Amino acid sequence: MKRLLTLIFLSLVLTGTTAQTIEPKHTFNLELGLPNGMTNEPFKDIMQGLVSVAPYYQYAFKNHIIVGAGVRYSYFAINEFKVPVPVYGGMHTGGAFIKAGWEKFHNDHFATDLSMKVGYTQNYFDTDRNDTLGVNPVVNNSFYFEPSIGLILTADEQNSFRFIVAYGIQGFGYKPEMIGLETFGGYDPVDFSKPSSMLIVGFGFTHYFKKKS
Repeated sequence: MKRLLTLIFLSLVLTGTTAQTIEPKHTFNLELGLPNGMTNEPFKDIMQGLVSVAPYYQYAFKNHIIVGAGVRYSYFAINEFKVPVPVYGGMHTGGAFIKAGWEKFHNDHFATDLSMKVGYTQNYFDTDRNDTLGVNPVVNNSFYFEPSIGLILTADEQNSFRFIVAYGIQGFGYKPEMIGLETFGGYDPVDFSKPSSMLIVGFGFTHYFKKKS
């Protein structure tokens, strides 16, 4: 995986060498990443991240401050090898966020983005065991925080690509009962109160809208 990310990033460097100067203002952005559970031990072990996607609008001020707003979706499947009894399904998360941060072009081809997304999400635990219990899906609402860093390379004067590393913190503690398990599964109940966080590694695309003449 690391080798693949390195090759893709190097290819962006090579394709970005012919880009022209970009003066960002109004942009459309799309981020796609692979989430991996962190912090909360049962969430980290049981839930296997498959996708995280976030389309959003962003506005850049002349002092490099950026603000934006958008929506996000992620999906975690249940790792069948980490549960005491067979459980099939996963967790769908959808929500909206606002973004604020700092973005600067250091030259015609390369920029950095340091930002924070803050939002609210709904988490749907859709499993066969919840269905049997008549509570499918189990729904949980929570706040969401995501500090991130982006390394941006231009493709041309209206488009760029970026490599992203983010850390998403969900404002709820994951419990095995959310997916229909009736036992603690050997976990210390103290772990259930820890935030269900995730490390997201991925790529993004940005389109810069032309200024009106």
